[in-house]
Amino acid sequence: MSAKIPYKTYLSETEIPRQWYNMNAVMKIKHEPFLNPATLQPCTADELKAVFCEDCVDQELNRKDLYIDIPEEIRNFYKMYRPSPLVRAYCLEKALGTPAKIYYKFEGNNTSGSHKLNSAVAQAYYAKKQGLKSVTTETGAGQWGTALSMACAYFGLDLTVYMVKVSSEQKPQRREVMRTYGAQVIASPSDTTEAGRKILKEFPGTGGSLGCAISEAVEKAVTSDSCRYVLGSVLDHVVLHQSVIGLESKIALEKYGEQPDIIIGCCGGGSNFGGLIAPFMGDKLQGKNNIDFIGVEPASCPSMTRGKYAYDFCDSAQITPLAKMYTLGCGFMPAPNHAGGLRYHGMSPIVSALYDQGYMRAVSVEQTKVFEAAEMFARIEGILPAPESSHAIRVAVDEALKCKETGEAKTILFGLTGTGYFDMSAYKQFNDRTMSDSIPTDADLAQGFATIPDIPLNK
Repeated sequence: MSAKIPYKTYLSETEIPRQWYNMNAVMKIKHEPFLNPATLQPCTADELKAVFCEDCVDQELNRKDLYIDIPEEIRNFYKMYRPSPLVRAYCLEKALGTPAKIYYKFEGNNTSGSHKLNSAVAQAYYAKKQGLKSVTTETGAGQWGTALSMACAYFGLDLTVYMVKVSSEQKPQRREVMRTYGAQVIASPSDTTEAGRKILKEFPGTGGSLGCAISEAVEKAVTSDSCRYVLGSVLDHVVLHQSVIGLESKIALEKYGEQPDIIIGCCGGGSNFGGLIAPFMGDKLQGKNNIDFIGVEPASCPSMTRGKYAYDFCDSAQITPLAKMYTLGCGFMPAPNHAGGLRYHGMSPIVSALYDQGYMRAVSVEQTKVFEAAEMFARIEGILPAPESSHAIRVAVDEALKCKETGEAKTILFGLTGTGYFDMSAYKQFNDRTMSDSIPTDADLAQGFATIPDIPLNK
């Protein structure tokens, strides 16, 4: 074990970032704006503020300021669990016999168990500042709903969570944690909204999707007084809030003179990956490094690796603005596998633009291979990882084994976004050897692609 670099690197409280890092400001080619589906014109701030909190909309549209101040109230909340540790995976390195140095940024050391709290507290703060009484949201695996229920309890806001039905059934404990914090949790699609009833009629017995849940949450927000919708991923302001992950990682690695050669993160909507890579990618865009950035998605929902780069709705009921992103089609219904937080039909516009412009790679992995890596990591490093996080573990292991073959001593950083203690039914299936892989056929994808809007911009 190296005498220079300890097992865990903790920053001091004073090293919690005071500003978020805005990748939009440094991108040479900006991603396309959100469009009003009725006019196909860029959404105005006022149109977006009818759905989202005012300050979040201002951040969403900010393409000028590289750094945006973090309000002190949010930093004070961050102090309860940040800075999060950067860990050198010595034991994993030894087990793999690799010359690579492997680091992971562990975001599961808070009560919600994931990185989601970084944006949840920010969005709850801005809702309270605006004088709102309630917010609505969706959740897939339940991490975002759990984090937001904590933040809303802290700021005294009512919260309604539409939880993807299959995840609600697989993870009833997550649902109860949210209810304990005061949230109302509704399995989606439900019969409580027009969007939910429409989806149930079209897809009887469906396990739902994040797109379905978003539709219901947005409908609830726009038809309720003093209420707005908050989103846990995809949007630029969420990626902005998650940049604390990358900023802390960069500070910690620089303390030891380390520069990562490879940075890996799981990708569902793209916020944790975007946040992890933000300051490093900013340097790459300015020609200061040549880091290999890898986004990892489930083979069951391969929006980047098999999707189309097009304008699409962010929800299944087609009531949200259009976003230019890699998408499988807003009507795509993913298989009910255990990558709950990654089963979204589209990808963050900013991550999509970076991928389209060639600044990063994307790979997809099957869930049985993901759980093999999760089990290995749990036994060797002692942390039970979330299925979502384990996608990054899988590819980090693969890249480390490539280094073993070539003899290259690369430095690998990956995001360990959360813990898997609410995912024991998935681990049980894996341990019982009843888990299988579900990979959409070309025909399955064609059905989803058929729901992408037929507009001139997509020709």
